[in-house]
Amino acid sequence: MKVEGRGVQSIVVGGRLLVVMASAGRPLMLRDIAAGAKVTPAQAHAYLVSFRKLDLVEQANGSGLYQLGSFALQLGLARMRSVDALRLTSNAVVDLAAELGLMLTIAVWGTFGPTIVQVQEAVDQVHVNLRVGAVYSVRITATGRVFAAFLPQAIVNTHLDAEQRDGSESQRIGNPSGAAGFEKEVEQTKKLGYATANGSPIPGINAISAPVFDHTGQMQLAITLIGPAKLVDIRRGSPPVRRLAEFTAGLSSELGYAGPAPDADLGSEETAVPLVRPAKARAPRAVQKRRA
Repeated sequence: MKVEGRGVQSIVVGGRLLVVMASAGRPLMLRDIAAGAKVTPAQAHAYLVSFRKLDLVEQANGSGLYQLGSFALQLGLARMRSVDALRLTSNAVVDLAAELGLMLTIAVWGTFGPTIVQVQEAVDQVHVNLRVGAVYSVRITATGRVFAAFLPQAIVNTHLDAEQRDGSESQRIGNPSGAAGFEKEVEQTKKLGYATANGSPIPGINAISAPVFDHTGQMQLAITLIGPAKLVDIRRGSPPVRRLAEFTAGLSSELGYAGPAPDADLGSEETAVPLVRPAKARAPRAVQKRRA
């Protein structure tokens, strides 16, 4: 993020020390903190003395090693309480859609499954029947497979059982790869960190979907990139795959997530599943927004 205006240099230097300590995730020696922040040990010590008075930094168990203190924890918790995953994402996807010139959807887990809460249209409108309140199939869409991979299994299984009993849209369409194939696709999605769609049954339309996590490691929502196959390359390491993986990893990081990022180099066309039109739209009140 670009910050305008003149700042206070000493605060910037002190911030570099805190970044080094936060990134390490363990107590550090003074010389290691100084080296990471590119200052002398004497300079680093002066800052750390001040930080200790504020409880931003403490010395671990009398060992002389420095670690983040209790006030640093309070700051982190305050940040996490104040950030709403959906609001953060809603604002960010506007810029991403403009950057890529492609359609983006945001989906959360609602009463009836993966439910669209925002559709960001492309510069050139894609003729796909997607609208707020519509529900993606869990079994046969990239978005649904992301939820199946990263939500608690009990939640997904309960939904799939209900979907099978009531003969919903996804069941009438059917899953081309069968139950075993679906399980394999879910495992592949867990490995990659995202899912892809290969243009069937909507000819010429591809999609890439990736999850956003919060500080507890819980999936909050899925962002799906949709567009013509000539623009949305779903192959391993393609620019759209990399960009979406980078984007969702950045959002997850802002929400306090510290887990592994998606591996955008591992994708394969052979593991992609079709993108289908979502099931019949539900009323917006059916959406259960998950908040950070």
